[in-house]
Amino acid sequence: MTRRDTADGSRNDSESGAPDEVEVVPAADPTTDDGGEPEKALSAQAILEQMGGISGLIYSSLPVLVFVPVSSLFGLKWAIGAALGVAALILVWRLIRRESLQPAVSGFIAVGVSALIAYLVGESKGYFLLGIWSSLIYAGVFALSVVIRRPVVGYAWGWVNGRDRDWRGVRRAVHAFDVATLVWVLVFAARYLVQNRLYDEDQTGLLGVARIAMGWPLTAVAALVTYLAIRTAQRALHAAEETEAQASEARAD
Repeated sequence: MTRRDTADGSRNDSESGAPDEVEVVPAADPTTDDGGEPEKALSAQAILEQMGGISGLIYSSLPVLVFVPVSSLFGLKWAIGAALGVAALILVWRLIRRESLQPAVSGFIAVGVSALIAYLVGESKGYFLLGIWSSLIYAGVFALSVVIRRPVVGYAWGWVNGRDRDWRGVRRAVHAFDVATLVWVLVFAARYLVQNRLYDEDQTGLLGVARIAMGWPLTAVAALVTYLAIRTAQRALHAAEETEAQASEARAD
């Protein structure tokens, strides 16, 4: 039997045999913004997509996979040509598949700069210098942002979602973004320490292995931690907004 209230408050029963209809109102989701729309970057996959996705991270390993063996077999110039050729093919492939070109273009430029450095240095190991020193710079910038209590991950999240800096007033949110930023510091620092040591020891082959092994796998782990930090920060912000709303209502009464 289905029951419905009429405008005058009486009940209208129908012998339809269907169960009572119940209107379910969804609960508020703490991971939505004030407009009710889900905020961006709510999953590890979304975070990885900002960096080109898993496929983009794997594509970035292909020029290295080609460069190292070609360099050992045919020399530096052939290795540079092979790496640039692979980067160009990736760019064309993503264009054909109508995928985002920004990661492919950035990757091609990075391969080009790395190849130029290797050519100027005159050694195959020079190909890895850009990545080694970039890791050191990133580690320093991310670490400094935590020291001054302005974690890079927090600002990146606010920029992606079009949020202001209200999260800086919520201690739990700042702490969550600090933790995520520190994880990225560890990733960048580990890459620099390991690869710089291999560079000093002229271990070009192991440099290629380290570049790949410490590339997208560590990025995926850091992205997962970042996702968890974002969820924690969003809950903290939602709780703070509710508390502020309740306080405003109390003052109004």
